[in-house]
Amino acid sequence: MKHITLIALFLMCFGISNTYAQKSKKMDIIAYYTGDSKLIDEYEVGKLNQIIFSFLHLKDGKLTVDSEKDSITIKHLVSLKAKNPQLKIILSLGGWGGCEPCSAAFSTAEGRLKFAKSVKEISDSYKADGLDLDWEYPAIEGLPGHLFQAVDKPNFTELVKILRSTLGKKYELSFAAGGFQKYLDESIDWKAVTPLVNRINIMSYDLVNGYSKVTGHHTPLYSTNPNQESTNRAVEYLLKQGVPSEKLVIGGAFYSRTWKNVENINNGLYQPGEHIEGVNFKNFASTYTEANGWKYFYDEKAQAPYWYNAATKTFATSDDLKSIKAKAEYVKAKKLGGIMFWELTLDSFRDGMVNEIYKVKTAK
Repeated sequence: MKHITLIALFLMCFGISNTYAQKSKKMDIIAYYTGDSKLIDEYEVGKLNQIIFSFLHLKDGKLTVDSEKDSITIKHLVSLKAKNPQLKIILSLGGWGGCEPCSAAFSTAEGRLKFAKSVKEISDSYKADGLDLDWEYPAIEGLPGHLFQAVDKPNFTELVKILRSTLGKKYELSFAAGGFQKYLDESIDWKAVTPLVNRINIMSYDLVNGYSKVTGHHTPLYSTNPNQESTNRAVEYLLKQGVPSEKLVIGGAFYSRTWKNVENINNGLYQPGEHIEGVNFKNFASTYTEANGWKYFYDEKAQAPYWYNAATKTFATSDDLKSIKAKAEYVKAKKLGGIMFWELTLDSFRDGMVNEIYKVKTAK
């Protein structure tokens, strides 16, 4: 009898440990989404674990659905969960230009509580699954002209605390984190915040951006020199801060950053230039062609593609199918929580970036 009990106990423990092992292998595919209630139906939603509706904003200190169109879209997104039990719909606050009042609104306990209550009210009302904070950025400059102050860092911690206590365990809580070193060093108290959130969505893109006067990889997986920002650099930093790997989600870019007036030196890479509008992934195949004068390159060290057009002296950098596959494989190898991307409407309806990530996720 004793032996049977021991065997049963062993099998139970094995089952428990195996359950957690399976959980650690889970790789969430998370889509930021800016589209409407109809466009979403064109995509393979069954391959997604989360859709983060972008964006809601602050109005009089409360999380606010900006329009009837947004309201209809959120309701439709939530309805998709009936067919997709794994799907969660998250509401996002802010964005690059959308968090102008955040520093002031979250500077008092009253302001933070007011906001937290509004998040719960909206989540309850729409039957959404939680909140993604996209404050760009606490304590350091984001969009020029937006208020930022040193006290944003402790205020962010207090904001997350009151959100978690107000939302309880029922709702998801995540935030979009800058993937660059200044943010990692100065914006967040990682030890205080990490236990309270479900995941940290690292914006490991725009590492060279519209303010950059020199070209480079805007969303590389690895650094090619010790001073270069990259996905891996941000991940390694956060792991050293004690952030559990399963709470880290890395970012993919479904759009290019582009510069003109770039001299034909090193195929345009790491050269001075003037930033111009980029291209969405769904248009890469018709834009970055040899017929249009473009030549494709892939930096094996950075695991990042780029294009150069010698005739027009134009340079472009992005993720593509090859680099997004490398990122998805990195997520698996590092046992990270998943991969998110900006954003779904930039992808092809079929056989695009989401599909490439999903193939890695489901590979044996």
